[in-house]
Amino acid sequence: MATPDENFAQTGLRLPPAPTPLGVYKPCLVDGKYLYVSGHGPVQDDKSLIIGRIGDAIDQEGGKLAARQVGLTILSTIMANLGSLNKVKRVIKVLGMVNCTPDFEKHPYIINGCSELFAQVWGTENGIGVRSAVGFGSLPDNIPVEIEALFELE
Repeated sequence: MATPDENFAQTGLRLPPAPTPLGVYKPCLVDGKYLYVSGHGPVQDDKSLIIGRIGDAIDQEGGKLAARQVGLTILSTIMANLGSLNKVKRVIKVLGMVNCTPDFEKHPYIINGCSELFAQVWGTENGIGVRSAVGFGSLPDNIPVEIEALFELE
């Protein structure tokens, strides 16, 4: 059976640079056997953010891709702080926040962009945890998606 690091390599995707905090917080925190990851945005390879509101400047498919990019950013933070995705046993919880127009109703579809990535990395048994996907009137810097997560460590 392939390891999470091997599974990620098979996706053909690249990790963006791990973001550095612009406020007073830690990007992640280990507490015993748990890894808490702060809310992350969609960081791109050049360190810029994907910007725009879903249902306005960004369509549903673009929103899902932005959520996948947030997932990649979270993986980058895990790699930068733990050195390997193999140190994560499973995804416990994902909270997905969607910057969208008031009439937008497909928040879970957007957050699937991240959840599907985690399922590819850790498999369907360990890569899918509990989840909330909710809409917001705005997010920092007008990013389309912010996601925080809780993982269990090996």
